[in-house]
Amino acid sequence: MPHPNPGGTPTVGAVLDNRPSYLSFGVAWLLGYGAFAVSHGDDPGLPMPSAVPAVLLGGGLLTALIITGVVIARAQRGVRGREAVVGKLLAVSWLVGFGALTLLITALSTALNEEQVQTLLWPTGSGLIIGMIYLAGGAALHDVLQYTLGTWLAVMSSAALFLEGANMYWALALTGGGAYLVAAALESRRCGPLSAAVNAAP
Repeated sequence: MPHPNPGGTPTVGAVLDNRPSYLSFGVAWLLGYGAFAVSHGDDPGLPMPSAVPAVLLGGGLLTALIITGVVIARAQRGVRGREAVVGKLLAVSWLVGFGALTLLITALSTALNEEQVQTLLWPTGSGLIIGMIYLAGGAALHDVLQYTLGTWLAVMSSAALFLEGANMYWALALTGGGAYLVAAALESRRCGPLSAAVNAAP
């Protein structure tokens, strides 16, 4: 992110390295949704207590959100003006997005009196919200990789609703979690040139 130097000339500022965030989300999706997939149905491939997949996914996502918060906070150190405002708005968007999703799913579940609403919409809706936040972040920070990842997660998570049974969870685990891991690998290529620019800046 760019920020002004003491002399008032714009320079390259802190580099937002998303690798820890992408890796933690990728592992959470692979383990969490993978556990839901193998334990789904009347004849699961790997029987386990129903709480185990939820704990794996919930714990993994919470850990990933904390890591993401730390990454953003470090990148915001010393940043002033418009860039600081953008960072804060993007951070708040996580709370707004998931707060709105909670209200939507709760209202639909109550109105339709159907437990399957939560089963279907929590995993896919979460992917959609995360994808849209990445779209906004990628556009605001001129981060093509984050924007591409957001596009993939938003479309893939929504399309997973067409799949039945465990297939929905397999799609989220493999194509969603896998996309995070690919993004983490590609992030090294993006951060290298940016870090060099930061070190070279006066």
